Amino acid sequence: MTRIGIAFSGGPTAREIVDCVQLAESLGYESAWVAEGHGGDQFATLAGCAMQTSKIQLGTAISSVFVRSIPTIAMAAATVDDLSDGRFILGLGSSHKVQVEPEHGVPYGKPLSKIRDSVAIIRTLLRDGEVQHDGATVRIENFDLWFTPHRADLPIYLAAVFPKMTALCGEIADGVILTRSTLRTGAQVREHIAEGAACAGRDPGDVVVSSLLPTAVADTRAEALDSMRPGLAFYAGFFPRYNQLIAEHGFPEEAAAIAEAWARGDRDAALRAITDPMVDATSVVGTPAECRDKLEAYRDSGIDLPIISPFARGPGAKAAFAAAIEACIAT
Repeated sequence: MTRIGIAFSGGPTAREIVDCVQLAESLGYESAWVAEGHGGDQFATLAGCAMQTSKIQLGTAISSVFVRSIPTIAMAAATVDDLSDGRFILGLGSSHKVQVEPEHGVPYGKPLSKIRDSVAIIRTLLRDGEVQHDGATVRIENFDLWFTPHRADLPIYLAAVFPKMTALCGEIADGVILTRSTLRTGAQVREHIAEGAACAGRDPGDVVVSSLLPTAVADTRAEALDSMRPGLAFYAGFFPRYNQLIAEHGFPEEAAAIAEAWARGDRDAALRAITDPMVDATSVVGTPAECRDKLEAYRDSGIDLPIISPFARGPGAKAAFAAAIEACIAT
């Protein structure tokens, strides 16, 4: 079966996401992922999906280790795993300082150490029913579960952008969640995964390489490209980490222009700096046939699980997601 996932990061309501996930399951999608952000509670939404589906895997992409306590994340994950009869994947990430501190009012620091502590705590708690932990970023005197998890060892994927976090995935994770990958990314990250896996005596082939891929399906390629420019301008302008990623993808001058324009509040200039090659390199865009071809190219490049990530807001969001779900899988 062709591997493909669908990701939601706001737009459709929780009920609409459940409907879309049912559609994805009926068409053969392997997994559905819900982001953490401003679009509603991801675990509650996934619980709704769990009760209305039977086969599709359900995951967080991602849950930030900074904005919830780690035992709370573990309990939420175990709850959705129980409701889905063992179909849950916990996707964790460090998020971004520019989001965590001003939006949530909590301090941000040592993301690698926080991820390492978090995975250790969650795995111990689910396995043993209790945990004590004295780590570099988290200290827990004792936390015990008042229920038995459906699985004592559910899969944990980690979001990664740069080599150090990718190597950590190879060391401790079951999968990596990339974002805005190019057709060169798969081969590059596998090298870093192998480095981390070697440190832990693991087989790097056991680590699933997935990627969130911004997706726009339209009647013409030009229309699809235009619809993607605002999102890329925001990501490259607002998030320093993603700006660096775009630069490393081969667009350093464009990334610098976007950052400069964003810093002075000129959103129109940032948007004008988004070129067709930038969008094409980091997205799935075009007609349905063109999108399916691009997804196959990602698979051939070393991405085990491409995850389409449409963007839509407002009353038509559900219809836009449903159209992308139907267009991006061969029938």
